[in-house]
Amino acid sequence: MTDTASDITRRLAREAEAVCRHYLSNGRRQGRYWIVGDARNTPGRSLYVRLTGPTHGPGAAGKWTDAATGEHGDLLDLIASARQLHTFGETLDEARRFLSLPRLEPPRRQRQSAPAGSPEAARRLFAMGRPVAGTLAERYLHRRRLIGLGDAPALRFHPHCYYWREDQPKEAPPETWPALLAKVTDGHGNLTGVHRTWLDPATARKAPLNPPRKAMGNLLGHGVRIGAATDILAAGEGLESTLSLRMGLPDLPIIAALSANHLAALILPAGLRRLYIAADADEAGAMAADKLTERADAVGIETIRLAPLGDDFNEDLRKLGRDKLQVHLSQQLATADLSRLLSCDP
Repeated sequence: MTDTASDITRRLAREAEAVCRHYLSNGRRQGRYWIVGDARNTPGRSLYVRLTGPTHGPGAAGKWTDAATGEHGDLLDLIASARQLHTFGETLDEARRFLSLPRLEPPRRQRQSAPAGSPEAARRLFAMGRPVAGTLAERYLHRRRLIGLGDAPALRFHPHCYYWREDQPKEAPPETWPALLAKVTDGHGNLTGVHRTWLDPATARKAPLNPPRKAMGNLLGHGVRIGAATDILAAGEGLESTLSLRMGLPDLPIIAALSANHLAALILPAGLRRLYIAADADEAGAMAADKLTERADAVGIETIRLAPLGDDFNEDLRKLGRDKLQVHLSQQLATADLSRLLSCDP
């Protein structure tokens, strides 16, 4: 059997209305579209699926958009969401069952599950994400005044990411929520973990969960990187706070260590000459900055601390705006970095 994903997508497109009636039974046909609440078959009128058109390309049958969240995709994406499937292979198998096609048996190694919380599980989760542009994750970032990050390769969006509550019985199925995924990498760009921020689709804020953030994989010494470190680098704690530095200084490479303890243990890249430390304004942040400064001094790396006006730099960004944040940061930069980091408007 040699059916590719493209072949299956075209076959599904030819049966677009049947697919919708089967997987989105709470919706109904309206003209050339199938209308339903969302890709999980919730009653409503937010999501619409094109029922007519070519089998691929612009205007293809089966293309869908959720007007409430900005999510969009094809019928394979719809099947994955409706059945809450978590791998592409599971989705293809489900589509084959619907189309009465034989199931492709994967190689034995693909049937092996990755240990929960392992770097391999983190790699699989991140691979299932999509770019944040046009998604709920982008709306969340915009609420935090973090603009223009829709194509950042370190960030992705997952519409139905598992969440286990701390007191949840082991036999109980996990909840699923939309999530912003952030890729944690080592100094060579290898993915070692993923940080998840679960989101509330109704408000585009953090989901009403405790805690609303969790990380998986190997984080110690690594972090979420935006921009390639050269001879200078800024390192901070939280994802949004560190991304805010990038808003104020777009040419400054950054790494979010994701916690004070991990900031203190950050592995410093080779060739680094100057390290800007952007710890939060609290006791844990100060202790982490002291430890990281001590380690950097030991290998001849100059350190400069960037201090927020509030508790962290995202608070500053939201209160001051990007231009005033840049002014505040520029007053703390080394003279040698002023021209290279302030050469263009933020």
